[in-house]
Amino acid sequence: MKIFIVLLMLFSLNAYATPVDINKASAKMIAQSLNGIGIKKAEAIVKYRKQNGAFKTINELTNVKGIGEKTVKKNKKDIRLSKVKGSKKAKKAKKSK
Repeated sequence: MKIFIVLLMLFSLNAYATPVDINKASAKMIAQSLNGIGIKKAEAIVKYRKQNGAFKTINELTNVKGIGEKTVKKNKKDIRLSKVKGSKKAKKAKKSK
């Protein structure tokens, strides 16, 4: 009976994953919220975001090394994208034009 309760709790946690805003969340929060994303891949997501600015689409995650279409598809319902002000690089590029 105890095993059944433990298994039920594990599946409950997986079924109710917390949606995460990949444009604002820390690597730790991303790793905790998305299936198949450990801390290393989550750190790669944050690094990509810092270098390239906010994600505009969920599918842009496939540009991050180690993250493929299957991973994005399986987590699509738990990924949020907030509108974030442009990065400093983008602002500098606009000013120089």
